[in-house]
Amino acid sequence: MTFREGSRMERGRVSVGGSGGGGRGGKLAIGGGAGGLIIIVIALLFGGDPGSILNQISGGDSSAGQVDSGASGTLEGCETEAEANSKIDCRIGFTVSSLDTVWESQLQAQTGVAYVQPGVNLFSGATNTGCGNATSAVGPFYCPADSTAYFDTSFFQVLVDQFGSSGGPLAQEYVVAHEIGHHLQNQLGDIGRAQADPQGPESGGVKVELQADCYAGIWAHYAADTVDPDTGVPFLEPLTTTDIDDALSAASSVGDDRIQQASTGSVNPEGWTHGSSAQRQAWFTAGYESGQVAACDTFAARDLNNP
Repeated sequence: MTFREGSRMERGRVSVGGSGGGGRGGKLAIGGGAGGLIIIVIALLFGGDPGSILNQISGGDSSAGQVDSGASGTLEGCETEAEANSKIDCRIGFTVSSLDTVWESQLQAQTGVAYVQPGVNLFSGATNTGCGNATSAVGPFYCPADSTAYFDTSFFQVLVDQFGSSGGPLAQEYVVAHEIGHHLQNQLGDIGRAQADPQGPESGGVKVELQADCYAGIWAHYAADTVDPDTGVPFLEPLTTTDIDDALSAASSVGDDRIQQASTGSVNPEGWTHGSSAQRQAWFTAGYESGQVAACDTFAARDLNNP
């Protein structure tokens, strides 16, 4: 997968360092990495404050929420498709612009809800968010309180080294598209279902995560055809089988069953928060093949294994 010649990222679209929204909020950060999400779910089950949990993931280090303020600003130096194809920060920025372009045309057309761009923040080590302080241990996540998706780019190597994902570009872009999928759920009023029913094989938490995978697939469906009105060209070259395999590899690598087997040697569906590897692949594929938001209604699905 490559970004098409002539494609460009919206300048100032992605913030770097500091905070995407700031402050402390009471809303759960959605879609974090395995370790972080487990802690958040435990807090929900036992009455903890979700706004304080992100800070606890650091292990109580009082400096965990401190961010290098000198790095604050917006993503710069990503002027061409060549940089997007070679630099991870630029790839995220271009992917966000592609997501904006696709969803600005599709969300209103399919649901009647106008797309509102989420904040996007790249940080290193730790950052302050509307859901509390966060460290890299959380992994990529979306904070409903400040409508911002947060990414420590070091996660993408962790995805390969510790979770066994392929290192292909669409594997990384799938992660970005998944977090923006949570923003769509926030707009459409579905994201709160994860908080009301956070754990188990048929839980609202699992259904929210699988739906975000499906929304990522919808983006992939349109990304090579939707024209950027500012440049007159689509962002991506047509996707290949290898590209889709990369995205499916990333989806599989963060399935609850795979993570549980690797960490504990057994699988317990009652502890699931994201869905199995097969389910995550199936729902991404459902979005990719259909291109339809209606195909992503995990809450109405009779069988989460068969979208």
